[in-house]
Amino acid sequence: MISSANVERPPHPERLFPRSRIQTTLAARVPLSFTKPDARRGEEGGETTQEGSRKSHFSRSVALPSQGWLVQSSRNINPVPITPASKRDVQPLMKTFSTAGPVKTDIHYAIPALSRWDMDEIEQLIAEHRYFVLHAPRQTGKTTCLLALMERLNAQGNYTALYVNVEPAQAARGNIDMGMRIILDSLVASADQFLDDRLLAEIAGEILGVQAAGSLLRESLRRWCRRIDKPLVLLLDEVDSLVGDTLISFLRQIRAGYPDRPNAFPQTVLLCGVRDVRDYRIHNGDNQVITGGSAFNIKSESLRLGNFNREEIAVLYGQHTQETGQTFQEGVIDYVFEQTNGQPWLANALGYEVCSGIKENRDRNYPITLAAMADAREQLIERRDTHIDQLADKLKEARVHRVISRMLADTPGETTTLPEDDLQYVEDLGLIRARPQIAIANPIYQEVIPRALTWSTQVQISQETTWYVGKDKRLHMSELLDAFQQFFRENSEFWIERFDYKEAGPQLLMQAFLQRIVNGGGRIDREYGLGRRRTDLLAQWPLDADQGFFGPVQRVVIELKILRKSLETTITEGLAQTTEYMDRVGAEEGYLVIFNRAPDTPWEEKCFARQEEHAGHRIGVWGM
Repeated sequence: MISSANVERPPHPERLFPRSRIQTTLAARVPLSFTKPDARRGEEGGETTQEGSRKSHFSRSVALPSQGWLVQSSRNINPVPITPASKRDVQPLMKTFSTAGPVKTDIHYAIPALSRWDMDEIEQLIAEHRYFVLHAPRQTGKTTCLLALMERLNAQGNYTALYVNVEPAQAARGNIDMGMRIILDSLVASADQFLDDRLLAEIAGEILGVQAAGSLLRESLRRWCRRIDKPLVLLLDEVDSLVGDTLISFLRQIRAGYPDRPNAFPQTVLLCGVRDVRDYRIHNGDNQVITGGSAFNIKSESLRLGNFNREEIAVLYGQHTQETGQTFQEGVIDYVFEQTNGQPWLANALGYEVCSGIKENRDRNYPITLAAMADAREQLIERRDTHIDQLADKLKEARVHRVISRMLADTPGETTTLPEDDLQYVEDLGLIRARPQIAIANPIYQEVIPRALTWSTQVQISQETTWYVGKDKRLHMSELLDAFQQFFRENSEFWIERFDYKEAGPQLLMQAFLQRIVNGGGRIDREYGLGRRRTDLLAQWPLDADQGFFGPVQRVVIELKILRKSLETTITEGLAQTTEYMDRVGAEEGYLVIFNRAPDTPWEEKCFARQEEHAGHRIGVWGM
């Protein structure tokens, strides 16, 4: 048997698997031997095939990947060739929209990553030996930008730049020893992958088991920076995924090494995550809360990566036209920008869904229409991909609840009492925008939020679409609102108490009921927010099943208001708001629903239905 220790190590560029992985995988399988393939008859007693390759007589004989063959059986078989990654022929792929992970410009349509931030400012911060923060909501292109920055800095030759993702250490929670070892592993792996550097691995081997966990990261970087020939720029991603004492130790070790830069510590460290480091609320092992600002008080700047603008979306979609010849009809780009507000993942996801997800549009001879893009939007919302699902899950958090519940219910007089920290946190998550006024970040999220909050209610409501569709194929809204009025009278107390967002209970229950009916073939658009004093619903119902939204569509406006003034004043305001919305969206039908939440008012007084005329429109008014 040939010992694995005697086998010549493969040169680094051809290594397909880390040596530790081979040892871990094979350690339990004995006997083991590593053999080098040889077409000639060898002294081991094997035989040569007609093709010139050897049959192995060794039990479980395994060759290192770079040596060309892998044999995993004790039977006499021909070895299976393994082609080194560097020698494989990669077939070119058609480019597509990126919806997962960093953008790769060889396979994805892309906006130049470094054009999305001020490179002059970045380079000045690095030249001035600054430590700074980049933050933005998830899937906005942070990692793509960091990788592009690393590539640019290394190409310029003035610095050694390294990207490292520290998220694997999240699993360590507050275990500093485990967390620091995982972070050091990530540093070593990144240096190996991006810089072809094995010096850091040697340093890690020297200090592991000798250095305390609380200084492991600092000492590794100190020794490495002293032995490399250029100042180090360290780009650390997913920093805010770290938890508890691991995060505290991580930040404090970087702070402790800060005075030694650039000769014995990184000249610049960029911390990247969803939130600004000053907003970190870290619970240590003693259950004390430590702010990120106190643990990392050396930050000089906090940069935020923004959304795409309209022109960038046009460039992105234009790349699809250049690649495939498929065009986008007039108005489609404007619609995408309006619905996404430039959120990068949404813009890419809509592009992918309409061009590749919808089978009919895979024929590149047909242009993408506005109706097709609206259909793609609806499918994206209904499918709830991971990006949308993660945002919906955030609605359970208390800090998010305090902000979003007031936007859904629009409780008067409470706008100024929203905690600044909560507003900043929800904005950092990407759920809201603060300017020009506080609002849900984009119309797609505006649709996702109430659907996520009402989904379990919607599926339990015993109502069927066919009950409200007439022979003329139209939704009979008067009958539907009569049914909801009775349903609300009988069930509102029970259902509203089950909502996490009880403040907006009546509005959410109405939306769940309506969504249950309209899901049979139509769709609902919603508008709500602080200062609006109402929730606007636009129900759209195709009248031709074959043409769908490409054919005639019934459009119905339903305005929801809470009774806070006198009934007549509320009706007067509501009629004006309803007709304004009808004119804006081109709806022929309009309804005003007023919820009276006064507990001492009898249902006989709350419930009514009547018709009103306003500005040339006939509006149905329902009270409950």
